[in-house]
Amino acid sequence: MITTVKLLGSTILERIGNTPLVRLDGLITHLGESAAGIQILGKAEWTNPGGSVKDRAASAIVADALKRGLLGNGKGLLDATSGNTGIAYAMLGAALQFPVTLCMPSNVSPERKKYLAAYGANIVWTSPADGSDGAIRKARELAASEPDLYYYADQYSNDENWRAHYRTTANEIWQQTEGQVTHFIAGLGTSGTFMGTSRRLKELNPEVRCISMQPDSAFNGLEGLKHMATAIVPRIYDPGLADANIDMDTEVAYRFARTLGRQHGLLVGISAAAAVASAVQVAKQEANAGREAVIVTILPDSAEKYMSDRFWQEQD
Repeated sequence: MITTVKLLGSTILERIGNTPLVRLDGLITHLGESAAGIQILGKAEWTNPGGSVKDRAASAIVADALKRGLLGNGKGLLDATSGNTGIAYAMLGAALQFPVTLCMPSNVSPERKKYLAAYGANIVWTSPADGSDGAIRKARELAASEPDLYYYADQYSNDENWRAHYRTTANEIWQQTEGQVTHFIAGLGTSGTFMGTSRRLKELNPEVRCISMQPDSAFNGLEGLKHMATAIVPRIYDPGLADANIDMDTEVAYRFARTLGRQHGLLVGISAAAAVASAVQVAKQEANAGREAVIVTILPDSAEKYMSDRFWQEQD
């Protein structure tokens, strides 16, 4: 019998989630016996069909809009994005046959631009100097000027963003670690991944420490992440949910990306490398305190959308 795959939008939706955990304990072997009871696990979100964690939020937002009749019948989806959510929207738009218009800073990686062109999305480029906030302002402008043309998904304010992770990501982590997770770490962009996953994990076990991570300054190279003190703060973000926050240096994230590739054979994106660096920092703290820990972090995507970046050629 010939095995076939039916390319329907519903099939795409069914393939989102249930991503594996990758063991990263090799990054703390230098700590010796003090780290014997510590595990670092990364959730490999690049195995989603659109290649990133943003498939989860985008699919939830789209499914909700379709259910409520806000999308389709000629009305297209509009949103601001720095890349991965836009790619997820574009994939879903192609599969479910609705138009997608995205507002994006024009300095996103060439790889992202190629993905979006391949899916047929319409892109409105904004100034690189304005970052993701400039894209948000442009999307708001378009939504206000042509409300009959667009469903403005507004991932930064849409509760379906964090609910996607509350319903899926957190429960997967709980099941995959058999309830042994002690720490959860995620970067802050829209904040949906951190908000939804943390809320659910704390319901399952209030003792789980949930730690957010963000760039250490407004001027950074951590694409997709927000420096909350200087950015347009997402409506769905609740700073009181985090037990702690880690401010991440761009060069540290770049170094971890190179280390993971050159010494562990794992090529991940910049925000994923920043998440791993944060997990190692927490692991060292727990090892120094003589505590055991199961630390889970989110690896939002692989390195394939960042290979044109020059930092890969640098020597440590």
